[in-house]
Amino acid sequence: MRANGWDVQSQSEIGSKPAISIVMPLYNKEREVERAVQSVLKQTFGDYELIVVNDGSTDKGPEVVMRINDPRIRLINQKNAGVSAARNRGIKEARAELIALLDADDEWHPDFLETIIRLREDYPTCAVFATNYIFRGDNNYFRQAIIRRLSNGFKEGILTNYFVVAAKSDPPLCASAVAINKTAVISIGGFPVGVTSGEDLLTWAKLALNYKIAYSAKPKVYNWEPRKLSDRPGRFPQTPDIVGQAFIQLLNDCNSFQVKDLRKYIALWHQMRASIFLRLGRRTEAIFEVKEIARYSKKNIKLYFFLAIALLPQKLRDLGLGITKYLKYYRITRIPPQDAINIRKYR
Repeated sequence: MRANGWDVQSQSEIGSKPAISIVMPLYNKEREVERAVQSVLKQTFGDYELIVVNDGSTDKGPEVVMRINDPRIRLINQKNAGVSAARNRGIKEARAELIALLDADDEWHPDFLETIIRLREDYPTCAVFATNYIFRGDNNYFRQAIIRRLSNGFKEGILTNYFVVAAKSDPPLCASAVAINKTAVISIGGFPVGVTSGEDLLTWAKLALNYKIAYSAKPKVYNWEPRKLSDRPGRFPQTPDIVGQAFIQLLNDCNSFQVKDLRKYIALWHQMRASIFLRLGRRTEAIFEVKEIARYSKKNIKLYFFLAIALLPQKLRDLGLGITKYLKYYRITRIPPQDAINIRKYR
């Protein structure tokens, strides 16, 4: 059978299905992949299959996976085609209707799948299910993702204002903290192939425009950050800006009541690009992105910060970015005692 250009197996073709399929793209994560897989095997909910898609790794990551003896794990090999192609391959191979994503360098709290299954049962009108997450890195660095603009006292429920929340927060949806109905992700064409940065943000936007999202504010995932920007190949701003162009198309196609909030979301995208260009010392590109921020959100206070930094001479610009980085690190690592206690529960 085929749906929207995708090969889809029929019930008679697949036999007994697991309750959930987990898709893990793998590319050169020899040091981290066992940690990710073990976090799956420790889940309190066990009716799943784990599909690891080896996207042409050149290290021993696939061998690490093959050494783990569990019949629920499938390793699929393909030539290197990028994370979107790897995820799409895993989605195509998935036997369950509900698909959870997990990057090979992240890890789940033991009751992540249990939480996702409960969200699906409690909010049957939704097609996307997600939890909050914790950024984690070396030297005992960790912080919970900051999610603003939720209603007072929000613990879990339907995320009715995704773009409002996303424009003022860390990304509310993280690839390793989300599960999606297979029919929903297929209906939007899957993850965009050929996009090297921002493919997940574009996918979440398409899903948010077309489907409801059930969300738990309690973090159930560790999102491990790279030691440095170059540790995550291909994550530099892409030129031309394919994601930005796709956002413009979404803006033209969305309902009128969604336009204002989507414009703020697009401004956030250009703010992210401006920030990276500044860190890379690419002043001309940074100034262009600042202009794009102004185009979509003239009242954005950070617009003036990025413009001021971009116009400074190189040495002063580096100094300003260094001070900003230090203040940000100092702020996010000084965690109040009650929060530190909560976070230690997820170790």
